[in-house]
Amino acid sequence: MKSYVIHFIRHGAIDETLAGRYIGTTDPPLSDKGRMSLRRLEHDMHYPDVKVVFSSPLKRCTQTCAVLYPELKPLVIANLSECNFGEWEGKTAEELKDDADFQSWLAGDNSVKPPRGESNADFVRRICRIFESIVEGLMKTGTTECAIVTHGGVIMTLLAVYGLPQAKPFEWTMDNGFGYSLRITPMLWQHGKVCEVFAKIPDSSV
Repeated sequence: MKSYVIHFIRHGAIDETLAGRYIGTTDPPLSDKGRMSLRRLEHDMHYPDVKVVFSSPLKRCTQTCAVLYPELKPLVIANLSECNFGEWEGKTAEELKDDADFQSWLAGDNSVKPPRGESNADFVRRICRIFESIVEGLMKTGTTECAIVTHGGVIMTLLAVYGLPQAKPFEWTMDNGFGYSLRITPMLWQHGKVCEVFAKIPDSSV
């Protein structure tokens, strides 16, 4: 039976995240170091060869696509964006430590959301809906392999929801420019909406 392979790749580094700031829908470009690091990874290691790349619309993702897959035009999907941190955008945990809502949000209360932002529950609902739509599209078109360049929070959450082996979101952490490959078989997907995570990328053995 035909299977489908999806490669999740986290975008390259930005200065704001390295400074410990919450950056969701804010749209800074890749840092110079982030761009150079991606080029080094692309030169020294192996990223999957694909003919289709989906991307978050934010610059740090589309610019990552341009470095890793310069010959491809990414299919940009708004709902692959990172969580909207609202008024917490650009702030550090230290700056927000006295905010009771922030503390509840950090503790995992899915009903709490940043002012003018997105709750964890809304974020999970949004990205699960678009991921399932992408999987359905691959099956309908017979596209057996693709890459999705998006954000760490998106990847960790989706793998926690759909990935086997089962793991918490923080157990799926990855550095910038890295990610995971997963395999979807139609029968397993139709019965349980799960997929096998079978490799980390890029491949250092090549």
